[in-house]
Amino acid sequence: MRYVVCANAHDGVLTQLMSEKNLSMTIKYKIQVTESLAKQIAENICSAIVEGRLEVDERLPTEEELARRFGVSRPTIREALKRLAAQNLIRSRRGPSGGTFVNKPSLKEQWSSVANAMTLMVSVGEIGLAEITEARHELELICCRLAAERRDDTHLAEMKKELDTQKDTALTDSDFCASDVRFHRALVNATQNPVLQFVMIAVLESLQPIANLLVFRFRERELIISQHERLYEAVKDGDADAAIAVWNEQIAYLGEKYAEAQEWRRERDQAS
Repeated sequence: MRYVVCANAHDGVLTQLMSEKNLSMTIKYKIQVTESLAKQIAENICSAIVEGRLEVDERLPTEEELARRFGVSRPTIREALKRLAAQNLIRSRRGPSGGTFVNKPSLKEQWSSVANAMTLMVSVGEIGLAEITEARHELELICCRLAAERRDDTHLAEMKKELDTQKDTALTDSDFCASDVRFHRALVNATQNPVLQFVMIAVLESLQPIANLLVFRFRERELIISQHERLYEAVKDGDADAAIAVWNEQIAYLGEKYAEAQEWRRERDQAS
């Protein structure tokens, strides 16, 4: 297998440049170039994995061999491998049969990465509540229909467990919100569609907790529990239309609460 990476400087050139710069410029310049090369190498290997040129459980060449093939230093290779490991694309194993191997990422690992990225976008204002509500509404409509058709006893047990948890009057707001997320995650799992699970669980894990924190003081627990109970019964009975009707009711109610929360925040900010 041949590895190719495009770079503007080799280590030898870097050494010459470093001798011509002052210390601060040298350190900054070296880090920028090393990170750039490591990023390119990581992307090169990632492409080989995604395109199937490197297969699951295949052993990568040693650091020394990779450094020779790419024409870079071993620290640069280590940085590239760290990037790949952070994405769960490779794993290391010690011992006589050890080495670095192509990993098979799980759905959970991947949606966790997506959820973290989405949470960041919400935090910096790139995604708003209206967009969250619209996307979740449309996606969960599909989930309601498929869950009613495909649910099994395990999924129903998960939903029922969260219902029972939510009925505990001693439950804190934080724990209620967490149970709310788990209830809807169980609904999504009942679709038995890995693509929907991947997308929706990322949405639920990253966006619903933020939305819950905004509206928990405005919504009525008893009403949410009642809606969850009717949604559970509809899925249990295999009644997709009833499940969709309850979900439409709940998302409309939450939309009203989001509006109240935003108005409350505006008034608070104006008063401060």
